[in-house]
Order: sequence, then C-alpha cells, then structure tokens
Amino acid sequence: MAAFSQRLEAALAARREQDLYRRRLTLESAQGPIIRLDGREYLNFCSNDYLGLAAHPRLIEAFRRGAQEFGVGSGASHLVCGHSVPHRQLEEALAEFTGRPRALLFSSGYAANTGILTTLLQRGDQVFEDRLNHASLLDGGLHSGARFRRFPHNDVAALADRMTPVDGATLVAVDGVFSMDGDTAPLADLAKLCAERGAWLMVDDAHGFGVMGERGAGSTEAAGLGMNEVPILMGTLGKAMGTAGAFVAGSESLIEGLVQQARNYIYTTAQPPAIAAATLVALRLLQEESWRRGHLAALIERFRQGARQLDLPLMESRSAIQPLLVGGAGLAVALSERLREMGMLIGAIRPPTVPAGTSRLRITLSAAHSEHQVDRLLEQLSLCLEPSDCS
Repeated sequence: MAAFSQRLEAALAARREQDLYRRRLTLESAQGPIIRLDGREYLNFCSNDYLGLAAHPRLIEAFRRGAQEFGVGSGASHLVCGHSVPHRQLEEALAEFTGRPRALLFSSGYAANTGILTTLLQRGDQVFEDRLNHASLLDGGLHSGARFRRFPHNDVAALADRMTPVDGATLVAVDGVFSMDGDTAPLADLAKLCAERGAWLMVDDAHGFGVMGERGAGSTEAAGLGMNEVPILMGTLGKAMGTAGAFVAGSESLIEGLVQQARNYIYTTAQPPAIAAATLVALRLLQEESWRRGHLAALIERFRQGARQLDLPLMESRSAIQPLLVGGAGLAVALSERLREMGMLIGAIRPPTVPAGTSRLRITLSAAHSEHQVDRLLEQLSLCLEPSDCS
C-alpha cells in the first residue's frame, strides 16, 4: 500500500511544481454566459454550450416531463430493460438528421469512440490518427489491437505516405473540429484518400455537430460528405445540444454490430430517458432556430477581428473554440487567474492536454453571448496580456 501512496504523492507534487495541477470549479448556477462561483458572478467563456441550449426553458420542461413519465434513472443497460421510448425516438431522429440508416446512443463521447474502435478493429488491421485527435480516439486506437500510427496534424500527404497495404482493414480516424486548436480537419481530402486506398473514414464531430453546416449537421455536412465518404460519424450531445451523452450514426451493419459487440454499450447503464427527451427538443430547436448559428458565427468574426486589431496571440480557428497561445504553463495559469479576478472565466489548457510549450487560454463562444460581452472580453484580454499586468 505504501508504494501506491508514494507514487501518487510524487506525481501530485510534480504536477504542482510544473504548474500542471488541476482544480475543479463548483458552479452555483446553471450554464450560461453568466455563471456564479463562490457567490460571485463571472462572464463565462469556457463552456462548450455553443448554442446556449443547456438551460433553455423548453429543454428543462422536456426533461421534467420525461422524468415524470419515465423516472430519473433508466435502471439497466439498453440490452436488459433500460431502453425507453425517448431513447428510440432520439436514435431515429439523429439517424434522419444525419442522413444515415441508424444511430446508436452512448453514455459519453469517450465511451462511443473507444467502443467503436475496439469493436471494429482487430489484430492485422491498421488505424491512422491525427496527432491532435481527442484522447478518446487515441485510447481507442491504442487499445484496439490494430497497428496504431499517428500522422502530423492535418497533413494528408504525410498520411498517404504512411498508408501501406495490409491483409486486414484500414481505418482513418480524425476530429472534425479539433477541441484544443479549434481548426477543422481537411475532410474532403481525407475522404478522397480513403476511397483511393480502400479505407474507412471515421469522424468525431463533437465540436462540429450542431454548429457547422447549412443545417447544423456538422463538419461532414460543411464538407459536403455523406455516409459513403464517412461511414462512421460520432457526435456528442453535451456541447451544442446542451444535454449529455453521444451517438454514432452509420449503416445498419455498423450499428447492429456495435449493439451486439461493443462492450462500452452492452455493459453500461443507459442514460436517463429524460436526457433523451430533452435532447429531442434540442434537435428540434437546432432545426427551427438557425439564428443561433448565425449569431454565433457573427460573434466569432467579431472576436477574431478585435483580437487581430489588438495583436493578441490568436490561433487559426474559425470555430467557436478560439485559443490564445501563450506558451508556458505557468503563464497560462497566471493569465487565467488574473482574468478571473476581472470577472472572466477562461480555462488555462496545459500539458498533457496540449504539447509542452503550447499552453493556451481556451476561449469558447456561445450563441447566448452578446456583442457587448464579446467586446468586454476583448477589452479585458488586452489589459491582462500586457506584460506589466500578468508578470
């Protein structure tokens, strides 16, 4: 027992020394552009609630009614007796919206990605992943038993050089929108390469679904790609949709194969039916209220234009994720703390989430923000990023 304690204490001490120690925040309010912590209100620029739906009255009412009719907990896994009418309705709605025969709900994006990859892949196969993929994609590839290879970020030519014929199957997995850089994958080029090499393309669209594309169907829609080009589409529901969980959409054989074989699906209690009921309403709002995506796009452009004028260290992103690259972990923490003193909540992202030397402030914008709030953010960033203020 002492060995474990000593190992843990040493690791914790090292994290503190390297400015990598993480602390949880405890909110005293619902998600929104303004949240409350320790009795004080802050402008919130670190939430993934991109469309401002997490506390929408229609979602709250749908959740309440769902809980009244189906209870709070699902009681079992989907394959025992935990699959309720709202689950079925949501899967059918997601399949229709994404233009695929079927969709399957998972408890989280992490469970979906690791479940998909470890179910599909086997020894003798190969899987290629972008170096900046989400940890769940990387872990799924590493644990799949297939030959796992990474390629330089968004470098299709480098991927083509690494892809060699094998006796088994080949899968390429990428984020549609990269969660820490905010840029998008070159999906059209990746799909073309996969078609040429007989590989399947999987897209994790956690940060694109609901936001990108003419209808908000995500990065694959924005790239003009359907199921033939992207056989595996994963999306999460806890970001733009404002609820929780994830889904995978694809062919009948893909989804039924996951139902029968994916351990992350088979051996996990189903999400509460009320969550599915609320997500159905979120999906309707996504389709009915396109102004949310339009307003968000305008705020992104407003922020980027203001950041350029202020010569802020902006990264190349056109998504709701707008990181400011600052370099050292200690500086990122100091900037985040200084902004919090100013009434702004912005997360400091450090290794191992991002490579050493690329720590950043990860600013996220929401359709619930106003132009005035974005202008205030720019003003506070300008003040805080002056060397004399955050040394």
